[in-house]
Amino acid sequence: MNTDSRLFRPTRLGTLDLPNRLVMAPMTRNRAAADGTPLPIMATYYAQRATAGLIVAEAATPNAVGQTYANITAIHTDAHVAGWRRVTDAVAAAGGRMFLQLQHGGRVGHPDNSGLTPLAPSPVPLPDTIHTPTGHQPAVVPREMTLDDISATVADFAAAARRAVDAGFAGVEVHSANGYLLHQFLSRNTNHRTDAYGGPVAARIRFTLEVVRAVAEAIGPERVGVRIAPGVAVNGIEEDDTEDIYPALVDALAEDGLAYLHVVFADPEQPLFQKIRKNWPGTLIANPVLGWGGPLPADGGRAKAEELLVAGADLISLGRPFLANPDLVERLRTGAPINAVRDKGLMYAGGEEGYTDYPTLGPEAH
Repeated sequence: MNTDSRLFRPTRLGTLDLPNRLVMAPMTRNRAAADGTPLPIMATYYAQRATAGLIVAEAATPNAVGQTYANITAIHTDAHVAGWRRVTDAVAAAGGRMFLQLQHGGRVGHPDNSGLTPLAPSPVPLPDTIHTPTGHQPAVVPREMTLDDISATVADFAAAARRAVDAGFAGVEVHSANGYLLHQFLSRNTNHRTDAYGGPVAARIRFTLEVVRAVAEAIGPERVGVRIAPGVAVNGIEEDDTEDIYPALVDALAEDGLAYLHVVFADPEQPLFQKIRKNWPGTLIANPVLGWGGPLPADGGRAKAEELLVAGADLISLGRPFLANPDLVERLRTGAPINAVRDKGLMYAGGEEGYTDYPTLGPEAH
């Protein structure tokens, strides 16, 4: 086993020194209080995984209407800041570093979860049910955002970023992927607008650019990352111009001096990934395809990670491998066995089981 791989070598991200190039990807786990305040168990969970080069904490909503499901985290009240501060303090005490992902659900939401009608670029409902405290409910038709709604949402993202820094995070990741609000503006099947935010590519990327730039102005661009998911069809997203919209978005963001760009389900052989790498001047985080829904690869994703490093990625984000292996960095470094992910139902509900009770290697393994 090559323990001298670049994967385990120190690097730098903005003003942060990272001990390795492994990033714990943001993963919603539904362990927050009903109002979005992180609970103490979350501090334990993240501190267990503090050996990651960087932790990007799970999606937190910048306002109440952005809530997707029950018991997800938020970052728009003083209580949220205090709850997250417990988490960042615990991770810092364990030697770790954290960014917080900011996510607005857009049409991926329900009044039974937020108490509000979801907002979206256009009144196009999610073609699926939404999980609520009373079970799965049909998605509702979202209210089309007015220009005032758009301006207010941009301001909410900026305010959430300031709160994240107050809560002890080193920075934030703006979520423009996986079918949530910013992604909904990018895609023509969810964005039917005829104003300055819809139609041509330059108009559909405008909202993401405004959000990112407002966040960067609020806390500094060196503290801001952006997540994108080119061609990823989730939450009802259909992209018919992936090859056009992402180069335009990346080229525009490349001028802003951001901390990083985070590409979901990156394929090192895909021409679009290669083009993004060529055009992005800063740190590129790549998230490999590990077969969502199936078992983890026996090597925990190391081979895929190495391929992406060779293809030009600077950092590698892993989700489920970190979920099931608090000491994933050591397991990958030494070739130790990888814990399997338990019952999928435990990913999004419950307490310690399937959350903080995954075993670590014994002293004899080190």
